[in-house]
Amino acid sequence: MAVVALRAGWCNADLAVAWRDLGIDADLVGPATALRRVGPSDVVVNRLDVRGSLDGVEPGLDVVLALERSGARIINPPHALVATHDKLATAGRLAAAGVPHPRTIHVPSTASDLSDLAPPVVLKPRFGSWGRDVMLCRTFQELEAALAYARTRSWFRRQGAIAQAFVPHAADLRLVLAGGRLVGAIERRPAPGEWRTNFSLGGSRRPVVPPPEALRTAEAAVAAVGADLVGVDLIAVPDGYVVLELNGSVDFDRLYSLPGRDAYADAAAALALPVAHTRHAPYALAPRGRGDGLPVTSWREAHWA
Repeated sequence: MAVVALRAGWCNADLAVAWRDLGIDADLVGPATALRRVGPSDVVVNRLDVRGSLDGVEPGLDVVLALERSGARIINPPHALVATHDKLATAGRLAAAGVPHPRTIHVPSTASDLSDLAPPVVLKPRFGSWGRDVMLCRTFQELEAALAYARTRSWFRRQGAIAQAFVPHAADLRLVLAGGRLVGAIERRPAPGEWRTNFSLGGSRRPVVPPPEALRTAEAAVAAVGADLVGVDLIAVPDGYVVLELNGSVDFDRLYSLPGRDAYADAAAALALPVAHTRHAPYALAPRGRGDGLPVTSWREAHWA
């Protein structure tokens, strides 16, 4: 089994360790290495993320597609991963499946008519993560200011922006599903003076057991995009839950674990298939339990290409 990503990361490392604990030979590899080493009988976990420039998916999707065509089984195949990273594609898939989602409009880089955007709206990159460049616009004046800022950003000039109806919330839920099964969940609350719940922006987290309606909504969202390992962000509304975003390269740690369970072990088991155990992985992985957000330093950079 090969975990394909451009960055090692503690989550990718702990997932690989969890597969090894099941007796499965799991390697962390970059796209170029995967192209050389992955065979038709192998399993590839596609963990390519959004570019740091917020204008698309990291390089390597063409490699994953070639491996898929060669016969390798792909966890999060390219079409599914893109559908989770591209917020416009996410909105289209969820709408087609009847999954509750905030009204979403694509704002092209040449936009001049804002009449379809009725504040409050959230303006964000089409490919975004970590809460970066996500702006809440409560008035048309704030919307115009946000667009003026967006026009200075390379991601806007390349992809335009996404405007979504703002759903008021004091907290949200992030559920992690693997192979269609719930393997982890947390409630996230924003830092004082902030409305975004991202942990990277100072938000707080606590493990939860999600209500059945939240899980059903998340399952429907995952089915709509065809992803195998995905994070689903939901907000409670009076008549149920709405799906705010999906993340096909979601990072999670053991705080997400369900009572008496281990999120990594459950994700690994949900996605495992019988694979050959005869090869020996050449990568030194991070020790089990690394979930503190620190860089992983125990992998061999020479193989990461």
